[in-house]
Amino acid sequence: MSHVSGNRSFISLNIAVLSISDTRTEATDASGKVLMDLITQAGHRVAEKTIVKDNIYQIRAALSRWIADDDITVVLTTGGTGVTGRDSTPEAVTPLLDKKIEGFGELFRQISYEEIKTSTIQSRAIAGVANGTYIFCLPGSSGACRTAWHHILNAQLDYRTQPCNFVELMPRLLEK
Repeated sequence: MSHVSGNRSFISLNIAVLSISDTRTEATDASGKVLMDLITQAGHRVAEKTIVKDNIYQIRAALSRWIADDDITVVLTTGGTGVTGRDSTPEAVTPLLDKKIEGFGELFRQISYEEIKTSTIQSRAIAGVANGTYIFCLPGSSGACRTAWHHILNAQLDYRTQPCNFVELMPRLLEK
């Protein structure tokens, strides 16, 4: 079981948020707002936030810019992980990844099952690392964003979490 250790100091991360939607605007992007609130409440910084259409090339362009930015350590995307014809986040993101974090999607669906039962199989949530930047692709619902944050990301993006977390691996992500 993981726990927060008092032996380590909190490390604030620069996290970018990418909302992927053909219909959302800044005024109606509830999931993006939820993620920004959760990030700041946890003590991290929202480095940047933007909305792009559910278009493979627009998604890749936004992500590529952040992946190349040494100041951004994590990117959270919301939207485009379903199975409709316009849902293209996994197809856009996967070619950019140097390494996949297979367990993220598996664990997210397991946890989501408790909340939404078999509807969780419609989620294609994925995660990975690209150029030393963690990328987590979440569904577009604010509930799914809260689930991912509260049950997975908050602990894994906290250096104090024991026995291990993603933050302590950051200095080694670019090793060859």
